[in-house]
Amino acid sequence: MMSTARVKIKSSDKSIKGGSPLIVSDAVSYVDKGLAEGTIIEAVDESGKFIGKGYYGKQNKGIGWILSRNPKERIDQSFFEKKLKAAFKDREPFFEDPLTTAFRVFNGEGDGIGGVTMDYFDGYYVINWYSEGIYQFKEFILQALRNLTDFKGIYEKKRFAEKGTYIEDDDFVEGERAQFPLIVQENGIHFATYLNESAMVGVFLDQREVRKAIRDKYSEGKRVLNTFSYTGAFSVAAVLGGAVKTTSVDLANRSRSKTQEQFSINGIDYESQDIIVEDVFNYFKYAVRKKLLFDLVILDPPSFARSKKHTFSAGKDYPALLEQAIAITEKNGVIVASSNCSTFGMSKFKGFIEKAFRQTGGKYKILEEHRLPEDFKTIKEFREGDYLKVVILKKLP
Repeated sequence: MMSTARVKIKSSDKSIKGGSPLIVSDAVSYVDKGLAEGTIIEAVDESGKFIGKGYYGKQNKGIGWILSRNPKERIDQSFFEKKLKAAFKDREPFFEDPLTTAFRVFNGEGDGIGGVTMDYFDGYYVINWYSEGIYQFKEFILQALRNLTDFKGIYEKKRFAEKGTYIEDDDFVEGERAQFPLIVQENGIHFATYLNESAMVGVFLDQREVRKAIRDKYSEGKRVLNTFSYTGAFSVAAVLGGAVKTTSVDLANRSRSKTQEQFSINGIDYESQDIIVEDVFNYFKYAVRKKLLFDLVILDPPSFARSKKHTFSAGKDYPALLEQAIAITEKNGVIVASSNCSTFGMSKFKGFIEKAFRQTGGKYKILEEHRLPEDFKTIKEFREGDYLKVVILKKLP
């Protein structure tokens, strides 16, 4: 793991020299063949001038990450401990908040180490590994956690199978095993989580502030439609905010029992809410046919989704999807338009919204915007890391 190789960066490349930590394959003019994952690499320009050092690890279009711009810095256990210590210091307000016990404590390149993230769930840590390369440094990171925290237990998610998919395995690493469901809090809302069940543990932590806005500002007295609802977290927030009725729609069979559980642990009678296992695209057609209208529509699709009859790609299909949401939103109703697709930014996303309303002949007003919350730290040199875009808008009469 500690052998070093040299990677040459093309003179035409601007991103890596400009501070981007991801070494994309198109920017490389030379790299040793058969390089082992986890090899320490030095990135140099065509003339041999030092750019940075990091590790070799294939991840999407990248072949590795730059970790330091200091040629003398060693990539060792103390390096990882220093980065984790700084990240935990940044999250002190979260650790001290009694109403929030689940949040991100380390966000990859935003905290100085691309390819790995770490989430906190009431004393338990979940490490997400995004390449075999960073996984070679597992013991360094675990030792840093041992030195810095009094954790209850550690779990991991290996997301470096082909095409970045999750490797099914026993995710428990060390410490004590959690009792599931592990109930955590987020701004006082309770969520059931399962750290050892799959790639997704039961709640997407990056939407914390959006759920708070839905609960505190937009739900009272409203009829709410939550599409691509997963475990119904937005629906729970809406009911706690005073919604008269929520309808949660998701294609996955597990969404029904998972959503029922989230309602129940918050003291909500799930039988008073509608939980529908159905293709969202089919539900939109049903809602139009039945002339259903909602006061608040939440539209948070995955970047890519495939069902028997539909394939959805956020980069090209979001405007058409939003058109369908607009059609079943009441006048003066609110739409929460969200995307976690990293291939386009907020400006283009707003263009999608403009296009959808232009196609429907309607008008709208933007009420507020959200990006990643502060625990999901990002850097301006790596825009792809700032993936979340949420626009809360009103459909004008």
